[in-house]
Amino acid sequence: MSTEKKQVAVITVDGPGGSGKGTICQLLATELGWHLLDSGALYRLTALAARHHGVALDDVEALEVLAAHLDVQFKASDSEKGVQIVLEGEEVTQAIRNERVGEDASVIAALGPVREALLNRQRDFARAPGLIADGRDMGTVVFPEAELKIYLDASAEERARRRYKQLISKEPGASLDDILNDIKARDARDMNRTIAPLKPAPDAVRLDTTAMTIDEVLQAVLDEARHRGLR
Repeated sequence: MSTEKKQVAVITVDGPGGSGKGTICQLLATELGWHLLDSGALYRLTALAARHHGVALDDVEALEVLAAHLDVQFKASDSEKGVQIVLEGEEVTQAIRNERVGEDASVIAALGPVREALLNRQRDFARAPGLIADGRDMGTVVFPEAELKIYLDASAEERARRRYKQLISKEPGASLDDILNDIKARDARDMNRTIAPLKPAPDAVRLDTTAMTIDEVLQAVLDEARHRGLR
């Protein structure tokens, strides 16, 4: 039986990196006035905390303890700053977004005991008036009874271009080819892992955002939310 908090409305938004999940979820949370969970950030935060505390990525028991006691806050900000993330009192919004932390997070996400430790923490984010849950297994594992499940996708090439545009001003040496190769490798790892592989829930609304603007994607999701009486 699911331990999900059924009295709280939940919209899940799953999909691979670069599909637009983060931006859409922030806009949805703002539009609806709901809470926001960036589940991918939790794995990145665990990876960063592991570095801070000298925990190796193959020390599953230590990672499990670290994840279970992760001290993290998501602080809503304006549209330009996005969501501020605080780990153990330190603002780490940008620190968790570099490629190395992302790679470590993908490794950690494949570890069953760590995923289990974070599972209840993720469900605890479901508070009135509602939750927008951003991730890779929100609709399939964490909130299987969510009122609305969205699965965003886009071509690997388009997702690499989006990531490159984000990085180029901060990392002038960023390589589009390297980013594309990393995305393809991460996709393969996430889609083929034994535990909670990346895939759309059977009842998810699937949107290919390759040729869509942010406004078009947001409107499509809001239309689905309205159809289900969620706004």
